[in-house]
Amino acid sequence: MTRAPRLSRTILWLLTVPLVVTGAWALGAPESFYQEFPGGGRTWVSALPPYNEHLIRDVGSLSLALAVLTAAAALTLGRRLVIVTALVLLVWSMPHLAFHLGHLEGLATVDQVGQLVTLGLGVALPLVLLGLAAARPRSATPR
Repeated sequence: MTRAPRLSRTILWLLTVPLVVTGAWALGAPESFYQEFPGGGRTWVSALPPYNEHLIRDVGSLSLALAVLTAAAALTLGRRLVIVTALVLLVWSMPHLAFHLGHLEGLATVDQVGQLVTLGLGVALPLVLLGLAAARPRSATPR
């Protein structure tokens, strides 16, 4: 396998894992997700009240659906599927990052930085995937 497909697959799995973890947590234990996300004594979601079980479960389901798509792209590395996955992830992550850029009040500096780095990677990694897919010949079949 050449470097580009290996890197694409790695990026796709790096994007899949947090989608599964946060999706399962939000869907399975919405109040815990609201009170304790991202964990380790940090609380990002509850900084923007009020709690809404329906909304958090919907976000959990959406995250799991995105994880299925992203895992399928990681498993197949089909050029079109990788491109579509990257675009879908950008549609999800760019407005999410934009919102949080404007709503950092109430968070400690370490949480502001952690949130922006995490959400920034959610934008940067799909952009890298698009670049890798664009550089790959259309007829190339990953191994």
